[in-house]
Amino acid sequence: MNTRKTSTILFHVLAWVLLLSIPLLLHKPSRYEHGFLHEQEFIEIPEMISYLCLIALFYFNAYYLVPKFFTRKKIFAYCSMTLLTVLALAMANAQLIHASYPVHRSLFHAFNMRFFSELFIVAISLSYRIIGDNTRLEEVRKEKENENLKTELSFLRSQVSPHFMFNVLNNMVALARKKSDKLEPILIELSGLLRYMLYESVTEKVSLEKEIEYLRSFVNLQMLRFGDDIKVNFNIDNPHGGNFIEPMLFIPLVENAFKHGIGLVRQPEIDIQLRSGDKTVSLKVTNKFNPESKEIKDSSSGIGLSNLRRRLNLLYPAKHQLQITESENEFSVSLNIDLT
Repeated sequence: MNTRKTSTILFHVLAWVLLLSIPLLLHKPSRYEHGFLHEQEFIEIPEMISYLCLIALFYFNAYYLVPKFFTRKKIFAYCSMTLLTVLALAMANAQLIHASYPVHRSLFHAFNMRFFSELFIVAISLSYRIIGDNTRLEEVRKEKENENLKTELSFLRSQVSPHFMFNVLNNMVALARKKSDKLEPILIELSGLLRYMLYESVTEKVSLEKEIEYLRSFVNLQMLRFGDDIKVNFNIDNPHGGNFIEPMLFIPLVENAFKHGIGLVRQPEIDIQLRSGDKTVSLKVTNKFNPESKEIKDSSSGIGLSNLRRRLNLLYPAKHQLQITESENEFSVSLNIDLT
């Protein structure tokens, strides 16, 4: 039996003990008047049976009548069965009370007392069941929402790697055809990237140092490919800040800069500025681009940034700012994340 079930049982026992203790707490000392005992010092057996009937009615309604009949189509049947049950119990208890105390309690008075007490218990039982069902449904909904969130994040994260790998493999094919000496160091850098993507990025969060190291490997890989044809400024402020971050968040911005910041661009230059603060991290990536190349797009254009936006909205809602600035021949993206 788990802790939750144990707590529920203890709560029910305590509630009923308190309820059954009310007559004793309100009890007046017994006294004789004209030879009759007006008040009992203890709860008699008929009274105890009456209370046990109330307890039975509570659970009968909560665990049988409500689940089976409390629906739109069966609401009349529920009301009818509940009323019949209450009437039968009230009459039986009234007969028992009247037979035990014929002088002090009339049958009509005993029936009224039991009838309204049982209606009250039915109302409490109905409320208990409705609130409990709604709470369980909300828990199930949140659990499904969390599972859907995890599934969507896994899907979005998995889309990042193939997109990046597709570009890298194309580069390696081109180098292999040229029989370039750059192919071997590229393979070494690529193995480091694959190790990170396969073993590190599967965790929920990674240290900022590992994410930075991954970006360094990516930049080195691109530099091995392009050499002196491109200028890259990669500056990091406070890389050992002790922050943790969702993996593979920065790579779409850096990859996008290399994708659109070379080619038809004269004297291509990419500037990468990463700053780590107290529970904050910011990345700014700026690259030159050729306005004439904006119309030349493949089917994968925009996938990285759109996925990044979606992941940020899921992982850091209201705790991030993604700003894109575009001038005549310069494209800049700034990302600020609150890690608290």
